[in-house]
Amino acid sequence: MADSEKQFDVAVIGAGPAGMMAAIAAAEAGSRVAVLEKNSRPGIKLLLTGNGRCNFTNAQPDLKKLVAAYGVSGPFLFNAFSRFDFKNAIDFFEKMGIKTKAEDKQRMFPRSDEAKDILDALVAKMDGLGIVVKYGATVKSLVRDGRLVKEIILEIGKIFAKNVIIATGGKSYGVTGSTGDGYFLAEMLGHRIAKPVPSLVPIKIAESWVKDLQGVSVERAGVSIVKNGKKGNMKTGAVLFTHFGLSGPLILDLSGLVGKELAGGKISLSINFLPDLNFEELERKLIKDFQNNGSKGLKNCLAGSLPRKIWFQILALAEVDPEKHANGITREERRRIIARIADFPAAVFGLLGFEEAIITAGGVNPKEIDGKTMRSKIIDNLFFAGEIIDVHGPTGGYNLQQCWSTGYVAGKSAAENS
Repeated sequence: MADSEKQFDVAVIGAGPAGMMAAIAAAEAGSRVAVLEKNSRPGIKLLLTGNGRCNFTNAQPDLKKLVAAYGVSGPFLFNAFSRFDFKNAIDFFEKMGIKTKAEDKQRMFPRSDEAKDILDALVAKMDGLGIVVKYGATVKSLVRDGRLVKEIILEIGKIFAKNVIIATGGKSYGVTGSTGDGYFLAEMLGHRIAKPVPSLVPIKIAESWVKDLQGVSVERAGVSIVKNGKKGNMKTGAVLFTHFGLSGPLILDLSGLVGKELAGGKISLSINFLPDLNFEELERKLIKDFQNNGSKGLKNCLAGSLPRKIWFQILALAEVDPEKHANGITREERRRIIARIADFPAAVFGLLGFEEAIITAGGVNPKEIDGKTMRSKIIDNLFFAGEIIDVHGPTGGYNLQQCWSTGYVAGKSAAENS
């Protein structure tokens, strides 16, 4: 390898969304940039996002609400979003010929519904800027000298860079190359790593009824985490029942918190199938439905409000005979039914693993990173971008926006540090 192929102003480890954006930002600022990617091609995981359609950002216009979506660590992203927000992301891709569209809940997609178009635009941009991309370049270690990274050791050879950006992602979808290499590299340099756990991942349920409900979905349910008999705040959204438990947008968004709570002991979920009705309203609804269907069996009531299979499970859990006529229901039976509509218990058996997780929760502690520059507070020429940082959002384009924003800031800051 010639000396010109070893010496760079900025070396980016990882050619995922954050890494490619960081490389582009650094190159646009005038730096000679290398991207080190262990796979044979870039952006493999990016192609899977949004079920292959690439929900590339969320057009949440309120910065405070945007930051709040990332939880307790969200304020870390305030400066990054101030410098590169969803408008910048949309403008960035549209200037490269990607027509975009908005869908439900401010989710943004390429109009083609093809993640490949987003990836091709990023690759073309890197090519146009003369960024050197080295494939099959697995980084084995980073050599530290005081507060600086001096060498990047590859499986074959070494590379020198004035600044290094780690953008290796997490551990989810390991087949795409996200195997947690960046955690090892960061830890080697003195950073603390919050234990990586699967997030935005389906939840396994212990009860046998899950198989009976396989394929059933509820567009708006309420779900609360229950631990030691105490019910947490209810979140609402779409829920899908599977052969192993629960999935759907609401469940994926809750999974990170479920994983953390599971680490401290057994927990369960409480499902409210009609979360917009309080007890009194629900009781009035049932009385009216039963009166209007007095001669029918209970199994044929409430069909317009709940999927039939769920209604059967509610009756079973309430210990009420589904063949019993609606006009023969006692007050006690009705209240047992109401209790199960509003509080349907599901014991959590665990989460599906990293291979099914959309993202990884955990990673480099954001307290050890300067949020204005994405520079390490431990190593003066080290920067971080993307999922490797322990700040994660819900589904809906939030996590890719985190990649674009932190990647942009890390790339610009690394270039300025050259």
